[in-house]
Amino acid sequence: MATTVVTTERAKRDQNPAILKYLSWSLDHKVIGVQYLVTTFTFYLVGGTLAMLIRINLLTPDSMLFIDKSTYNAVFSLHGTIMIFLFLIPVWSGFGNYFIPLMIGAKDMAFPWLNAFSFWLIPPAGVLLLLGWVVGPPQAGWTAYFPLSGPVYSPMDGQTLWAISLHLLGLSSILGGINFIVTIKNMRVKGMNWFQMPLFVWGVFSTSIIAVLATPFIAGALTLMLFDRIAGTQIFNPATGGDPLLWPNVFWFYSHPAVYIMVLPGMGVLSEVLPVFCRKPIFGYKAIALSSLAIAGLGFTVWVHHLFTTVAPWTRIPFMITSMIIAVPTGIKIFSWLGTIWRGKLRFTTALHFALGFISLFVVGGISGVLLASVPVDYQAHGSYFVVAHLHFVMYGGSVFAVYAGAY
Repeated sequence: MATTVVTTERAKRDQNPAILKYLSWSLDHKVIGVQYLVTTFTFYLVGGTLAMLIRINLLTPDSMLFIDKSTYNAVFSLHGTIMIFLFLIPVWSGFGNYFIPLMIGAKDMAFPWLNAFSFWLIPPAGVLLLLGWVVGPPQAGWTAYFPLSGPVYSPMDGQTLWAISLHLLGLSSILGGINFIVTIKNMRVKGMNWFQMPLFVWGVFSTSIIAVLATPFIAGALTLMLFDRIAGTQIFNPATGGDPLLWPNVFWFYSHPAVYIMVLPGMGVLSEVLPVFCRKPIFGYKAIALSSLAIAGLGFTVWVHHLFTTVAPWTRIPFMITSMIIAVPTGIKIFSWLGTIWRGKLRFTTALHFALGFISLFVVGGISGVLLASVPVDYQAHGSYFVVAHLHFVMYGGSVFAVYAGAY
């Protein structure tokens, strides 16, 4: 009788459209992984459409031919925010949720309910951000520097919704990071030590450390922004004794480590793809694993290179040095990948093409980053398209190519 009941329930469940389980609350790590991937790719298409609007508007010297100035600022602000906070950061939670329990022999993530909650914070956050277009879109760029994001220059409610949206996304990132750290530390199959874990697991573990330690800082800064915008405080207003440089310092203390949140799992993906399609073991396993932790640690020591043109002269030298040193663990990875490719039996699949594209374009982004770490060069290039190009070589040529390599 019990068997008949179970069979009947299973038959009823199987009659439901399969897509429904991906549209509802689920505690299955694979389902949550797919939910992350589909949601983030949807926002990726939105952000990519906004990027095309930017490029069309810049086709001619008359830069306002296609859209007016305020609309351009809104498109620019939403493009950067969506691509970073709604695609490149959470997309790796999709890969991590789907694969990490399988890679370490766990039945599921450590906290399945918290895992589902982390995902379901993202859709409403994205909707809130896009609703800003209806009530007056944010126009202060994805960095939201003051006074551009203050109530005087941006009186529209869209900037307030921007801050609330990032609060929700930050909470999702923190909870997801805690879940990954606990899962990787405590739920590995018996007999798997740290240096037997797949390198993708190392990438997600390092990323999760950054997310848990750095994201509370941007949450604090966003709270101060909301106080200025809603409660009438003057925390960032220099006319009343506030400090406008407080925001970029705290913002970049999070946002530069966030660059590695976006790219370290991608480096892990590359370390899995290359051995398969080069038909040889990864070269320098321990060096790649430990360099991920080194990048996670050094990432917290370099934020001031975004502020070289504003900070006291004596602070520039130590931050120039740390900004150059962080290229070392990245270089270790690059040479390990090249050692894996060397004399391998390459199968030029789509995944390998994207992996090789990652290496070549990320090297260009990395070298331009070392140039920008030099104070004299940064002074000349600050605010120019050289910086925009550097960011996109790293983020698109790096992170997005790794997403495609992993997907294929």
